[in-house]
Formats: sequence, C-alpha cells, structure tokens
Amino acid sequence: MRQAAAVALLLAGLTSGSILEAQSWSAVEAAIQRGIRQRVYPGAVVVVGRRDTILYARGFGHLSWSGRSARPDPGSTLWDLASLTKVVATMSTAMVLVDRGLLDLATPVGRYLPPFGGGPDRDAVTVRMLLDHTSGLPPYAPLYRQATREDALAVLATEPLERAPGLSARYSDLNAILLGLVIEEVTGESLDLAAARLVFGPLGMGHTRFGVAPGDIRKTAPSRVDRGAAVAGVVNDENAVRLGGIAGHAGLFATGRDLGRFAQGWLARGEGPGARWVSEATLQLFLERSPQSGTRALGWDTPDTATVSMFGTMTHDGMVGHTGWTGTSLWIDPVQDLFVVFLTNRSLNQHGRRSLHEIRLVRSEVADAARRVAQGECLALGGTGC
Repeated sequence: MRQAAAVALLLAGLTSGSILEAQSWSAVEAAIQRGIRQRVYPGAVVVVGRRDTILYARGFGHLSWSGRSARPDPGSTLWDLASLTKVVATMSTAMVLVDRGLLDLATPVGRYLPPFGGGPDRDAVTVRMLLDHTSGLPPYAPLYRQATREDALAVLATEPLERAPGLSARYSDLNAILLGLVIEEVTGESLDLAAARLVFGPLGMGHTRFGVAPGDIRKTAPSRVDRGAAVAGVVNDENAVRLGGIAGHAGLFATGRDLGRFAQGWLARGEGPGARWVSEATLQLFLERSPQSGTRALGWDTPDTATVSMFGTMTHDGMVGHTGWTGTSLWIDPVQDLFVVFLTNRSLNQHGRRSLHEIRLVRSEVADAARRVAQGECLALGGTGC
C-alpha cells in the first residue's frame, strides 16, 4: 500500500522529500532556534529518520558562542556524547558479546572483576544489574581526585553499595564504568577497540570514536570551558578524563549521521548495512524492563509520563532513548519506525543548572514536532501504522 502510494506520488512529480517540505519542519526548527536565542546552547544538529531512510538532517547556530565559528553539520561535526556513550558504545558492545555467548547477564561482576567482589551483597551484583542500574551502587564517585587511572579503578572496585542489589533502579555512572571494564576483561582489548570492532564498524559509523584526532579538532563542537575559553576535543566528564578518555560512561565522540546509522541498526532489528549485526532475540532482550528496574531497560531509558522528557508528550511503552550531560539525546521508536537524534553543546551554557530544565523543554518540543511531520509523511504515503 505504502509503495503503491509512493509510486503514484512520483508519477505526479512529487517525492517523499517534497511532501515533508510541504508538511514543513518549521516547528522543529523553531524549537531548536529558540534554544539558541535563549542561550541554552550555541549550536545543534538534528537527524530524524526511519530504519531505511533519513527524513531530515540539519545543523543550527555555531560551534561556540562566537558568531565567527562554523555552523554545525550533521555529517561532519563531532559531538561529545557524554552519557550517550553508555548505550552507543558500552551497552551495545555488551549486547553483541551476550549474543555471541561470551558474556552472561546473570554472572556476578566479581567473576569478571575479582577486585569488585567480597561480601554477600557485592557478590550478588550481576552484569544485568549494571545494565539496568539495579546494582545498588551510588550514582557517582569523584574518581578524578585520584592521582592515576589505576588508583581511580582501585577506589571504584571497593565503592560501597547504597542498598541491596536487585531491588530498585538508581541511575549510576559507576555501573557503566564497571561494565566497560568487564568488556575489556572478556575481549582482551580496550573498550574503544572492542566497540569499534563490534559496533561502530558493523553499523558503518566511520566518524565515531573515543577521543578526537588532532586533525578533527576544528570540526568538533566544544563541550567544556577552561579559563573562559571553549575547549574542543576533550571529554567534558572529569572522571572520564582521569580514566584516560576511554570509559564506559563517557568519552565517545560522534556525528549526528553516525548516530542515525546506530538508530537504524536498532530499528532494523539487528540488521547492519551489509550483514546481520546482532540477533533479533538478543536485541529485543535489551529493550525490555523488569519490575525492579522502573523505566530502565538494559542500558536504555524509557518514557516516564510524570516528567518532561526527550520523548515528548506522544509516548508509548515501546520507545527507548538516552541523554547526555553535554546536551545530547537520542530516542528510538521501534513501533512507529522512527528515531530522533538531537545533539547540542549545552555544557557551554553559562546559566548553570537552569539550562538542564530549558533543554528538557526543547527536547520535548523537538520530539513532538518531528513525530507530527513523520506521521504526516506516513499518512501521505498510505501507511496504516502511523
């Protein structure tokens, strides 16, 4: 039905792109531009698409607060993904290892990382609990205060639990850092190499990496301020810096287009550009929540109707997504075959934590506006599941 309608439109001299232009992305653009005018962030890119196509991709504003800096580009500008690292690199690499039988979700973390074990509570923390944030670990620890990476990891390995493991979810950077270390133990290689081999390469994410090469600094959106100057190419997170820029919770840089390819791998149910990336059964497992995990799936977050969120107001249980401190976000809707990548460098905002509330409002508006246009395109092409 949809293909027949598309053929008819082509014969009439129209394409899907022209339909979308007629429908207009102006509401998406207005929301993003308003965030720039309110100085929530200096620049942004948005990429909207389905499993097999990009519906819309555009850059806005400037890389920094200087009007002389370049305009961000969806295909070439690198962004400090912050906590999107947790799903794009760490969780997804773990998922491939689970799919290949090399990592067991039910195994205690101490079996992979003996320094973490010791005591009935710590020995009860499993790999699954790291993924759905039910480990009982606190949200954060100032690892950056340690002199070396080794010292920081020694502190992490003995960090006390806040509550009994497996009872309830509390989002924690420490879970992702530990999961990254588990991945390194299982694969025998550093997290950046494992993620490149098992995720970025198979999905065609050629611009995604931990850290930024010297030649790419100019096309990187700065995410931190040092002595009053915007700094590009250095991860914003202090713990990630202490861990060498390669950590399970932060450190990844990518373009909007690459994150679109990542989202398409999930919407295609594990099919990569040239071959299957992961089995559909394993992918589905990582989309599911448990009674103990609240809104958390394995790595992903899901909509919470009690808060303003990146998912917008038109949500349902099948959606998953994640955000990052620097101002990044990605959500995927497998039910309606839609994703939205929205990347900013909110961390350059000088208004402090107020910008966290402001960017939540922008994300919600962008989500709703993008969904309305995509639904209009679907209906115009004769879709029945819009």
